[in-house]
Amino acid sequence: MPEKEAELTAVENAEDATGEAGQSAEMEPRAEEPPVGRAEFDQLQAEYDQLKKERDALIDRLARLQAEFENARKRSEKEKADFKDFALGSVVEQFLPVLDNFELALKSTGSPEQLRAGVGLIVKQMEEILRGLQVQPVATVGEEFDPRHHEAMGSVERDDLPDQHVAEEVRRGYRLREKLLRPALVRVVSNPKQTNE
Repeated sequence: MPEKEAELTAVENAEDATGEAGQSAEMEPRAEEPPVGRAEFDQLQAEYDQLKKERDALIDRLARLQAEFENARKRSEKEKADFKDFALGSVVEQFLPVLDNFELALKSTGSPEQLRAGVGLIVKQMEEILRGLQVQPVATVGEEFDPRHHEAMGSVERDDLPDQHVAEEVRRGYRLREKLLRPALVRVVSNPKQTNE
């Protein structure tokens, strides 16, 4: 009989343990087994981890490339601004003696003829500087009117020049090599003899 009591106690204890285990199993969600085998799951997990590492490395590389690009852009803008300042400075430096000569002309007490001669020398000095910078005046008087280089201010009736040619230059135009800086302001010939023919 003591053996039977021991068996009953063991069964009761087992039922209690199974009941508690059943209850705790119902309370905690069980991790479902993957639809694939454990080996396949481990392989897929390893591939996932590898792809995640590669993605993180690519995101890091992209961030570095964007930073490098931004730095290169800023450096390029600074170099461009520095070059512009250098070029502008070298041009301004050439015109400073011209400004000095104008100031001397203003301080002079000479006659109007002397002043005119002095200003003429300053104009020649300025033209030399412009030639050195490859700035050339646009050809005007006697040339055929060209709207790409000339801007008509009006017309003048003359029969000694061909029709649609430049009669007078009101303001000189300039070009830098082949690029037009400003058009020449001119008056164009209207030749009544040629228009009537």
